[in-house]
Amino acid sequence: MSILVGKLFEADMSKLTFVFSKDACIKTCVYFAVMFIAVMIFNTITVSKYKLINLLTATKKNEEVKIKNPIVCVIIFLIAVAILIYCYYEVTIDANSMVREERMLTVILLGIVSTLLVFWSLSGFILKLVQSRKKIYLKDVNMFVLRQLNNKINTTVVSMSLICLMLFMTISILSSSLSLNSTMRRDMQEMTPVDINLYKTANLPESYQDTYTGETKYYTEEQIADSKVSMEQTLVENGFDMNDFKDVVEVPIYTTSELTWEDTLKGLEAEVKAQFPLLEYDTPEEIMKISDYNKIARLYGNKEYSLEDDEFIVLCDFDNMVSLRNQTLKQNNIITLKGKEYKAKYDECQEGFIDMSSSHINTGIILVPDSVGFTDAEKERTFLAANYNAETDEEKENIETLFTDANNSELYKNILEKGINFEGMTKISIIESSVGVATMVVFISIYLGIIFLIASSAILALKQLTESSDNKERYIVLRKLGVDEKIINKALFKQIGLFFVFPLILSIIHSIFGIQFVMTLMSVLASSEELLPSIIATVGVMGVIYGLYFLATYMGSKNIIKEE
Repeated sequence: MSILVGKLFEADMSKLTFVFSKDACIKTCVYFAVMFIAVMIFNTITVSKYKLINLLTATKKNEEVKIKNPIVCVIIFLIAVAILIYCYYEVTIDANSMVREERMLTVILLGIVSTLLVFWSLSGFILKLVQSRKKIYLKDVNMFVLRQLNNKINTTVVSMSLICLMLFMTISILSSSLSLNSTMRRDMQEMTPVDINLYKTANLPESYQDTYTGETKYYTEEQIADSKVSMEQTLVENGFDMNDFKDVVEVPIYTTSELTWEDTLKGLEAEVKAQFPLLEYDTPEEIMKISDYNKIARLYGNKEYSLEDDEFIVLCDFDNMVSLRNQTLKQNNIITLKGKEYKAKYDECQEGFIDMSSSHINTGIILVPDSVGFTDAEKERTFLAANYNAETDEEKENIETLFTDANNSELYKNILEKGINFEGMTKISIIESSVGVATMVVFISIYLGIIFLIASSAILALKQLTESSDNKERYIVLRKLGVDEKIINKALFKQIGLFFVFPLILSIIHSIFGIQFVMTLMSVLASSEELLPSIIATVGVMGVIYGLYFLATYMGSKNIIKEE
């Protein structure tokens, strides 16, 4: 599993070692011993209640069927379907409102209960339903197959529900985790086009209010002076050799109280607040002059844009925000800056970004013509993008440590000591952190998915093998009645197939909605574009493992019931 996930992310596996945990082995033995002892005790109590004659004739008796009224079963089935529809609605249409753990837990519990009710009710009226279709019921030995299914109703309901839920977890977890892996690998390549991004606050005021204490605090004269100079000058003054950089582009980014989130999202306040309840609507929009952005786009290899003197463009690639901004652009495509109105060149967001990251998180950048006369006070931050002037990975690592190693980098120490409002992001650090988190998530997801799949398949297989052994006498009776061996094998195939297919069908229906909910939760990290290949891969994995268990169960059962 470790090697598989490592290969998915092209991680360095040279330090991978296999560790055998003695403590885990001892605990496993103890836990299994406790389970076996518990089973022995309960079985002893159960068997002791029966008379010898009942034990000798047990194979000829069916379970006592408590579900007899098909009308009640139909009503329960409809109630279960209604609950499931409500749960499906909550996790898809109304997914964004499921922010509280209590509500999510309620939906999960309702889903579990409704799944149990579906199998409970189906087991009560499906026989009556098929019996009403004489052509199906009386064909071959379908009567025998259905009676066999009906023979173990009580235990089947519980096991089918459990298996269905485990298969649902398998499909959802595997599909989502593989989609996450594909999306993050693609985004890491796309969203890290250069080696480093650096940015610092421009034009610091004399004082600011502490967010936590409310106290008024003051910047030092040195900090204020540094905020007014270029990024390159700040680096050089603190001991950095600019020859370590190449392809350097430095641009200013502006903000103004004339253009806030509330101004650009006008008319959609309710929708925005529902999706982003923590968003501060008086926050100014980030604004860039078109020529400055094109410098960054040229360096990144992204699309460049052009504007007339009265036009603007909105850049945004964060999916949830894109849909909201597109609605706004279609309804309210005018902004005002410096007393002049500007109209949107496009009625939808354009792709683009400036800050490197592991995924598409740009919630909005406004591009305006170069003629807009911003003041120095409106310069919000200075942004620098560059590549390392290095050929080998070792040389790049050496430059990297200048910005990341607080203990050995003089540049880092100088910046910290002077309290310069200075931040940065490097390609290497983004990839390392993303691979670390994604590897952990995908490893756990694939592990759980495969474990659930194997567990559910094994439960089905063992249950069917056990029942084949219990029902051996019934198949002998069929042979005595003159039923052909091929028809008997066909009946066995149908019986086992129905047991394997029933929970799979409902789990697939659950997964259609469950995957959508998971993708909504992971919208920042995973893309729906990668979902279809992930689902296909999941189907392939399930088809192989689940199919092999089915075939093994059929062949094993066939050997059990064959005539000696």
